Amino acid sequence: MSFAEAERSEVERPEYTAERVMTKRKDQGRGSPADKNAGAERSAAPFVPGTTSISALRAAAPGCRGCDLYKTATQVVFGAGPVKARVIMVGEQPGDQEDRQGVPFVGPAGAMLDKALEDAGIPRSEVYLTNAVKHFKWEPRGKRRIHKKPRISEIKACRPWLEAELRAVKLQILVCLGATAAQSVMGSQFKLMQNRGKLLALPPDSKESALPVEQVVTTIHPSAVLRAPDTEGRRAAYESLVADLRVVAKAIRG
Repeated sequence: MSFAEAERSEVERPEYTAERVMTKRKDQGRGSPADKNAGAERSAAPFVPGTTSISALRAAAPGCRGCDLYKTATQVVFGAGPVKARVIMVGEQPGDQEDRQGVPFVGPAGAMLDKALEDAGIPRSEVYLTNAVKHFKWEPRGKRRIHKKPRISEIKACRPWLEAELRAVKLQILVCLGATAAQSVMGSQFKLMQNRGKLLALPPDSKESALPVEQVVTTIHPSAVLRAPDTEGRRAAYESLVADLRVVAKAIRG
């Protein structure tokens, strides 16, 4: 796929009404529920099995009730990729197409990421893809379901799933796509644009330091390329994404 084709896929994707989402829940048309206990400590931990088997984790994920996002999502979207992947890439949350298909990064942003990986020289077969939040959070806008940024409480609640994936996949480098993913791994004060495209270590003396990760690279989410206001802006954002991923490619070759 060329850059232009990946760019056009954002414009040409079909629109769906909330009623066509495959769910029986009565509140589906109102979007994701408000977090009524935003300050409360909720966690997916009771639903995460104590195993390093990705297949067992994936089988358990649909039963998670660690936060309320499952109520209006079509399904859980667990990570996908080889269990011996050299690279794990973490985004923010599934999008509309991911929610419908149950697979991460299959929508327009996924097409853009696939193209960027190819141009950066990273084999897609060596990448495991997942998200910091495993359910699609959205709000209705006309006939479309629009991404809504997850709350910090929802990201924290879902963190045990990401930790379990990191333990199960024998990764070499963790790549955070976007500020939400970066802050979920590097801490809430992490500045993405100041540190993107660098090989980093986890912050010492913090809860993040316990993650089974030695090297981290942060960069923009591929959806940021699609959101740029014009073709030149999208091209510049795309080139910067590829440049950051080339840091990853060099590290795994070295």
